[in-house]
Amino acid sequence: MNSDQAAVFIIISIAFAFFIWGRWRYDLVAMMALLTSVIAGVVPWSQAFSGFAHPAVITVAAVLIISRCFLESDLIEFIFRRISKSNRSVNDQALSLTGLVALLSGFMNNVGALALLMPVSIRISRSGGSSPSLYLMTLAFGSLLGGLTTLIGTPPNIIISTFRADNLGQPFTMFDFTPVGLGVAFVGLVFISLIGWRLTPIRRGQASREEEFEVENYYTEVRIPKGSTVLGKSINELLSAAGSDIEPLGLWRENQCLPGPNGSEVLLPDDILIIRTNVDDLDKFLKSAKLELVGSKEIGAIQSDKIGLTEVVVMNNSLLAGRSASSISMRGHYGVNLIAAAGRDSKSPKRLSRIIFHPGDVLLLQGSADSLSGIAELLGCLPLAERDLKLGQAKNMIMPLVVFALAIVVSALGLLSVEVAFVGAATVMVLMGILSLQEAYESIDWSIIVLLGAMIPVSQALESSGGAELLAGNLLQVFGQSPAAVILTVLLVWTMILTNVVNNAAAAVLMAPIAYDTALVIGASPDPFLMTIAIGASCAFLTPIGHQSNTLVMGPGGYKFGDYWHMGLPLSIIVTAVTIPLILWFWPLF
Repeated sequence: MNSDQAAVFIIISIAFAFFIWGRWRYDLVAMMALLTSVIAGVVPWSQAFSGFAHPAVITVAAVLIISRCFLESDLIEFIFRRISKSNRSVNDQALSLTGLVALLSGFMNNVGALALLMPVSIRISRSGGSSPSLYLMTLAFGSLLGGLTTLIGTPPNIIISTFRADNLGQPFTMFDFTPVGLGVAFVGLVFISLIGWRLTPIRRGQASREEEFEVENYYTEVRIPKGSTVLGKSINELLSAAGSDIEPLGLWRENQCLPGPNGSEVLLPDDILIIRTNVDDLDKFLKSAKLELVGSKEIGAIQSDKIGLTEVVVMNNSLLAGRSASSISMRGHYGVNLIAAAGRDSKSPKRLSRIIFHPGDVLLLQGSADSLSGIAELLGCLPLAERDLKLGQAKNMIMPLVVFALAIVVSALGLLSVEVAFVGAATVMVLMGILSLQEAYESIDWSIIVLLGAMIPVSQALESSGGAELLAGNLLQVFGQSPAAVILTVLLVWTMILTNVVNNAAAAVLMAPIAYDTALVIGASPDPFLMTIAIGASCAFLTPIGHQSNTLVMGPGGYKFGDYWHMGLPLSIIVTAVTIPLILWFWPLF
């Protein structure tokens, strides 16, 4: 191992550690890895930002813009409404929902497809009297499986395609991923719809009702007003008299948190009691004890004719991610109040306004009934209420499909490269008014763009320094006497493990050169090895942090970190068993 190889290994290992730790977001970690690589001399300074001009980065940005057009499509919303009206069994609903999200995920961003179907799934669970946890995890996994079927279905496929173009002169085409991806997706969807959903733990979750919100484990705070009838009573007496399911977490007095809280603590004017409860019990609690809801626009009331209440999920690219309500002045700048929160940071008795939001957290926001939905979109949050249809705008239903179909045809025929075809499609959609320029920029997940742009030069350094070849040689020292199917299985399993703890795009970027050099060392075609990495990087079924889809359903489904193993582990085993034979069949080794 030479000095350059050692430096690359150390930088990548530290980056992995930071990815897993999660203290800093993955795009910041990737940028630190890039800058460190430049300082260490393993990435030439003239190539430091060449990754941002890489075709994979451009294609991902274009696909995200096109996906936003489908998010606004009335045709898709009409299909969703038809599905939500059916009154079939959980088994049939799981098949319909996962099948549709898989189909959409093959041709649009899988997170966008999931965002469209999440409110519908919650409504179906509500109308059928079942838990949303039965549907949401199957929906997330279905979106991952659907992304396997086409070039644009998921960023790892785009990354692997452009890696092949860089090293073999030709990229994978639009439907090169379909034979293997479709087979894997089909078997996975059959398992999910027949057996998988039964393995999902039943959680109460954060499901919404017609006008109120039935939320478990919400974290909120109430104030003891002057002149209140509960003054002089203890916390235990207050909770006992309220007769509601309220869990006290802390008591703030004069900007200081009292330890405990001690149930015998006597309540004083302006004390702030931090509690965990659901909104039904919170409303009863406020009315019975005549308390004030901290931050509410209407004292003692949650909602009224003019004041609305909405439940939202923090998306990965939300303005709230990594920040608190006070740091962004949520009330002053956006005109909404944070009433309650349920998520990763809502477990300690800190003030509600100081809670740090994370993707997947569920928030209860209060504001003007007329503007709440727009504010939620501005903040980058996904409302958990059913979207209203906007029928009658024919151009919104047809034109995105026409432009998108033309882009697919010209790229599939080789008339234009994929990145040019889809950038052209996105540009045409903006020029035709299907999407405004501002909406186009807002639709791009810039954290993914930065991640790819920063990690591509690091990956190239891994290859140019000989580090990838060294790792491939070590792999073959252990498995060199084994059949090629065993080597492919090892690469697949290792990639699947990586993608469950780091971003899937990062897993693809770093594993592609290792798989490519392994193929060269044994004299095999690189195609089956690269296809293996593409499949493995998109199969994050074991943790909520491996993919944005898994993160988004965690709060609404009420899942715990370990819940994903229940269905995810057998699904991962099935995917492994199906993938290797399909790859060897459609992509011969020699």
